[in-house]
Amino acid sequence: MAEPYRGRLAPSPTGAQHLGNARTYLIAWLRARSLGGHLALRLEDIDSPRVKPGAAEQAYEDLRWLGLDWESSPVVQTQRLPLYQQALAQLQARELVYPCTCTRSDVERAASAPHESERARPDPAAMHEPPTYPGTCASRRVADAEALIRPFCWRFRVPAHASTFSDGFAGPITVDLCQQGGDFVVWKTVGTPAYQLAVVVDDAAMGITEVVRGDDLIPSTPRQLLLYDALGLHTPAFVHVPLVVGPDGRRLAKRHGDTRLSTLREAGVSAEAIVGLLAWSCGWLDAIQPVSARELLPRFRLESIPRQPFILTPRLLRQIGYEVSA
Repeated sequence: MAEPYRGRLAPSPTGAQHLGNARTYLIAWLRARSLGGHLALRLEDIDSPRVKPGAAEQAYEDLRWLGLDWESSPVVQTQRLPLYQQALAQLQARELVYPCTCTRSDVERAASAPHESERARPDPAAMHEPPTYPGTCASRRVADAEALIRPFCWRFRVPAHASTFSDGFAGPITVDLCQQGGDFVVWKTVGTPAYQLAVVVDDAAMGITEVVRGDDLIPSTPRQLLLYDALGLHTPAFVHVPLVVGPDGRRLAKRHGDTRLSTLREAGVSAEAIVGLLAWSCGWLDAIQPVSARELLPRFRLESIPRQPFILTPRLLRQIGYEVSA
C-alpha cells in the first residue's frame, strides 16, 4: 500500500512573496490536494541576518489570500536548532564533514585563479550557485576543530562521482557536484545550520513524501540526497518546476517592477485574477480569466506545465488589471 502523500509549502521571510513564489506554491498546493494528501507549512527562517521584520506574517497572509491552506501549525526552523545539532553530530561521528576556515572571499579567489577557469562551466540551472570549493581544508579531521583559532564552518565531503536522480517533472538529472560547488557547507560559522542540512532534517521529521519547488534548486537536490543517505533518513520524491522570469529571462526582481503579492492586492487585483494568470501559464486554462485555486483541481495536470520558464510581461500584468512600474 502506497504511503499517504505529504507535501509542504516553505516560504522564507527574507523578503516579500511575489508572483514567482505564488506560481510554485499553487503547483505544490494543487499537487497535494489533487492526490488527497496532507500539506504542511514550514517557515524557513534559519538565515536570520536576512530575515525581514513582518515578512513571516505577510507570507501567511499572502498564502491565505490566494486560497492556499495547510494542515496544523507552521513549523519554524529557528525553533528546531537541537534537531540540526543532532544531525551534525551524526555526520561528525562518521567523519563525513570537516572544519573549514576558508572565507567566501578565499573561495572566490581560488575559483578565479587561471587553472580554475579550465573547469567545465556549470549548467544554466546552477549559474546562481557559489564558486566550486577547491578542497583547501579537506585534509582536516573532525578533531582538528579543537585547535582552530579562526572561525570555521563544517563542510560535507562530496564523493568523486556524478549523482543522478529522477525528477518527477524534468526526468533523469545528472549533477557532478565536484564541478558544481564541491564540498558544501552544512553548518555556518555563526553556529546555525546551512540550508542543505536544515531542509533535509525538516522534511524527514515532517514525513514529507514529495518536495515540489522551483528548478533553480535542482543543484541542491544531489547534495540533499547525500545527506539523506548519510543520516539514514527516508528520501522524498522531488518535482522541480520552471520559474517565473522577466522579459530579460532573469528571475523576478526589483528591476522588473513591483510584483509582490501584497502590492498587487493593495492595487485592487483580486486573488482569482492572479490565480487565473498563473493557471493559464501552466496550461490549465485556455485564456487568462479569474478562477479560484480550488476550482483548478479538476484541471490540474503536472505534465501540462510548459518546460520553459514562464515569461511575465507588463502586457500580461495589465490583463489582470495591474500596471507595473519599474
